[in-house]
Amino acid sequence: MLDLNLILSAYCQGVFPMADRAGRIRWYDPDPRAIVPLGERFHVPKRLARTLRHRPFELRVDSAFRLVMESCAELNAQRNTTWISARMIDAYTALHRLGFAHSVESWAEGKLVGGLYGIAIGGLFAGDSMFSRQSDASKVALIYLVERLRRNGFQLLDTQILNEHMAQFGAIEIPRDDYKRLLAAALDVQAQF
Repeated sequence: MLDLNLILSAYCQGVFPMADRAGRIRWYDPDPRAIVPLGERFHVPKRLARTLRHRPFELRVDSAFRLVMESCAELNAQRNTTWISARMIDAYTALHRLGFAHSVESWAEGKLVGGLYGIAIGGLFAGDSMFSRQSDASKVALIYLVERLRRNGFQLLDTQILNEHMAQFGAIEIPRDDYKRLLAAALDVQAQF
């Protein structure tokens, strides 16, 4: 298993792990860095806002952490490789038991249909991955996550690398040095997930 202290220390320095195709762990510190501003810039698309009004999912927190990670790692028609190795799943599950790793889950008819997971340290939440088996399931989980982070005093939602999926919510890229300043300030905050 990966060293848990090493993983936490890496996140505190703005570095995160990903497994390569052979399962070896590589460490990343991208420049620019993607974040989702937790203030007014966070955007819920109109179609998704309509979906939210119908409450299509039961939202849960930390009820199936390992299953969320395993689901994020699944290969499918759109993705034939994964950066989430079995060693990472074991390590993050151990971090979950210690209160550092968390999941937000969308359930429908008793089945896990979407969700996300990440690491919480101080006022930082580093979102690592998300998955969806039903339309909008991961997006609804993300909206719930942002509301929870705001309510509980988090300062920084790190999404690591910008993609179109996160850009629709207002995710932006910032220079690494700016990210490190925001990270240092967030780590000084005592927020509870």
